[in-house]
Amino acid sequence: MPEQALYLKWRPTLFDDVVGQDHIVHTLRNSLKTGRIRHAYLFSGPRGTGKTTTARLLAKAVNCTHPDVEQHPCDQCDACVGVNNGTYLDLIEIDAATHTGVDDVRDLREKIQFTPAEGRYKVYIIDEVHRFSGSAFDALLKTLEEPPGHAIFVLATTEIDKVPQTIKSRCLQFEFRRVSLQQVADRLEQITRSEGLHVERGALELVARQGTGSVRDSISLLDQMVSDPSDVITLDIAQRILGTGNRQAVLDLADALATEDISRGLHVINAAIDSGSDPRQYARQMVEHLRCVLLTQTAGSELVDASADERETYGRHAEAVPRARLIRAVKAFNDAVSASTGGWQPQLALELAFIDSLKDPEPEVVMVAAPAGGGAARPAKPAAVPPTDNLTIEPTAPGAPPIIQPSLIMAKWGETLRALTKYSSTGPAVLEYFKVQRVDGNLLYISTNTDVYYRRLAGQEPKLQAISRALYDVHQVWLRVQVELTGETAQSGGSASRGSSQEDPLLSAARELGARVSPENPE
Repeated sequence: MPEQALYLKWRPTLFDDVVGQDHIVHTLRNSLKTGRIRHAYLFSGPRGTGKTTTARLLAKAVNCTHPDVEQHPCDQCDACVGVNNGTYLDLIEIDAATHTGVDDVRDLREKIQFTPAEGRYKVYIIDEVHRFSGSAFDALLKTLEEPPGHAIFVLATTEIDKVPQTIKSRCLQFEFRRVSLQQVADRLEQITRSEGLHVERGALELVARQGTGSVRDSISLLDQMVSDPSDVITLDIAQRILGTGNRQAVLDLADALATEDISRGLHVINAAIDSGSDPRQYARQMVEHLRCVLLTQTAGSELVDASADERETYGRHAEAVPRARLIRAVKAFNDAVSASTGGWQPQLALELAFIDSLKDPEPEVVMVAAPAGGGAARPAKPAAVPPTDNLTIEPTAPGAPPIIQPSLIMAKWGETLRALTKYSSTGPAVLEYFKVQRVDGNLLYISTNTDVYYRRLAGQEPKLQAISRALYDVHQVWLRVQVELTGETAQSGGSASRGSSQEDPLLSAARELGARVSPENPE
């Protein structure tokens, strides 16, 4: 008889054995103690996180005959043993992937009316329930609405978004989460110790990392590594078996990224591939490492699920690599994961990703008009940023050409409004009523035909400076700003300097709060 797989042998038989789902186990235990058992449950989450296992534990618990309800499931009574052996008649497991039709659900509805054969409840576990057809869901809905008192449904799915809302609303929902690296590694260490296997902790953490939060996948990878119980599995052996790159190769490449050493980085990549590392796995490891560095840099090492030594390494690289380069590297190596298809140059995608990570982004070039005497147009050089509290922009010489074309300012006017939110909360709402008129040297003229908005900016130096700062953020040139009043309002003598414009105080207050008031219709 073939030996049982480790993931089957070590499937939890008690609630205490479930790893990483304490929030669900706690709720289910409390409902068992109080007798508040629902007729339908919906378990969702990634594969290998314990959905079907927890459903079986629930089936054992509701039918357990142990006198102490806090001991349910006891794993010793006939009901618990029958579920463990797969011989319990009142536990019915249905694979929705192969029973997708309405006829299958109708057959279930007919059989559900029969009372339990052995226990108190008949428990129906429907795995991958999202694979049901629309008509099958409709047929199931009727059963969930009016189930017999002896029936409990547990629906499990990895794609909760494909389950209709009508089904969700009739179930008690539980979301299973990916299990942390250290929790999976602890579980693997418990298994190896009980099985008499010799596996280094570093190798177990590598297996847990490759399992991506799935306990079942991680145990299967452990089973794959162990061919002889007497062997000692080191980290180096685990890397070769799983096809992952040497951890040191990942650190060396990250060091080359920090020091901008292209030659060293290319040597590291080629040495790793020549030693047998899989290019796609190597790219994945780089993405994972760089992501942890980015998280450490932006939010702190507490957010990273890693050992103390690894956090120290992430912190060192977080200090050495600028954020812009780090983001480019994450994107480049993530693209290399799918680009590494094992062609005749398997390391090419990794080499290009590394080179792209060190390439400086293209600077934005703003063209200005040529001088009056002729000559080619030249890019404007960003001026030094003046102090934030006393912004002084020296005026250009009279008759100087515009340092930036008005058309470029108009093209990015919306971007300027968004940038202005950093300096003024109400400024963008006012500036929406202004248009770009012209640029004389470094003086930008903007105009409005509404006297109210003109008076909001005219002579208001702090507000005009805020607009200058927003323009600099977008165009990298410093512009002085002057407002003008144009159109019918100006012609009729409504300018602020003449003081002839009057407005309802209620409308003025509304505008101060940022409201937009439509102009009155002429009589």
